[in-house]
Amino acid sequence: MPSWLNASARPSGAPRRLCRGGFTPPRVASRDRLCRVRLLRRTASLSACLVLPLFAQQKPAPKPAAAHRANELTLAGLRPGRDKLGRAASLYDSIDSKSSTVDSQTVWKDPCRKQVLAVDFDAQKKIQVIRAGYVPLTADCLASPSSPWKTGLGLKVNDPSPKVMQLYGPPDSKSPSTRGGQPLELWYYAFDWAGPDVPQVMEVLCTREQDGKPGHVVEITLAAPSL
Repeated sequence: MPSWLNASARPSGAPRRLCRGGFTPPRVASRDRLCRVRLLRRTASLSACLVLPLFAQQKPAPKPAAAHRANELTLAGLRPGRDKLGRAASLYDSIDSKSSTVDSQTVWKDPCRKQVLAVDFDAQKKIQVIRAGYVPLTADCLASPSSPWKTGLGLKVNDPSPKVMQLYGPPDSKSPSTRGGQPLELWYYAFDWAGPDVPQVMEVLCTREQDGKPGHVVEITLAAPSL
């Protein structure tokens, strides 16, 4: 039996190699450390195996869809900021040959459809603002086809108000309004996000929803500059 396992076999006078609490031979200590390292490695590997499937099961959350939006370029076939008064006259003098001009605004009336078209122009006769709206005109007319006074995307006076949202997306703001004592709602759209060379603002005036029935469009304004 090796001498370090049998203290009585140690020659007298030899230095004591055991401390209080015992002594672990170097070879045994190395083996013990190696076992602990292997155990730690196995534990770390096992933890990774448990954690990785959890991450694999977590799918990234889908990004919310951007709200639909569209800008408008024309109303009544006219583009504010680009077309001139002469073009409007060539298009609509046949509807109202007695169009009236006061200061820097010309108005055409369509009594058969109970609508008016007004354009504001600058010193160079360039159209800046276009308005198409409902007015309670009376006339002895046969059934008229759909009004040509509509936007490029097809919105026109008397359309249901939900159509505005379908075509252009949510407005930048909605605010209460009135006309002749009738409660209305003003939908405001800013188009500056589309660039400086397009009409910058559109306003749509609608009747309010009542008894579960949607309102309808009573006036559309398209402007080159901000209103």
